[in-house]
Amino acid sequence: MAVLQQSNQVSEVMKTNQVTERYGVSLSQRDAELIAAERLQTLKEQKRVEFGEGIMPKIIYEFCDSSFIDQNNYVETLLKLQEIFYLYKNEMHDEISDDELLHFMKEQFETVCFGDLDYLESTCLRIFAEAVRAGYRGYRASDGYGEYAEFDEVKRWDYELYLETLKELCWR
Repeated sequence: MAVLQQSNQVSEVMKTNQVTERYGVSLSQRDAELIAAERLQTLKEQKRVEFGEGIMPKIIYEFCDSSFIDQNNYVETLLKLQEIFYLYKNEMHDEISDDELLHFMKEQFETVCFGDLDYLESTCLRIFAEAVRAGYRGYRASDGYGEYAEFDEVKRWDYELYLETLKELCWR
């Protein structure tokens, strides 16, 4: 049964290539087998049980158009995102849906983290998980989008002000 389930997961992951090739990324059979094997290991480490195709196809579809992912880092990034996803499903006591968590992860990955998976895991998701565990549920209305600014501990700089200052410095 486990071999059949593993084979189905590899097949589901391989099907994502039909979409991801448009963004210049794809997985080989070997990559898909590695991802499926790592999924089992991560589920074991996180003491989770999952039925069906697993979260990887959703991760792939959510992140395949990222400006910070290319063929060179694709598999490694997917494996880390899978690990982070399961970790934070646990950290948030499954209060957040898969889609809400993935939307939140992708938005922060692109805008706050600029592709830095360590910052996503150790800062953005840690802060958000603390809020969710404390009872915050505002993400339900937004489906996980636009949530981080409410909890961000780091004061961000204003891009427009930066450009204006840069112009002033260059024209002196």
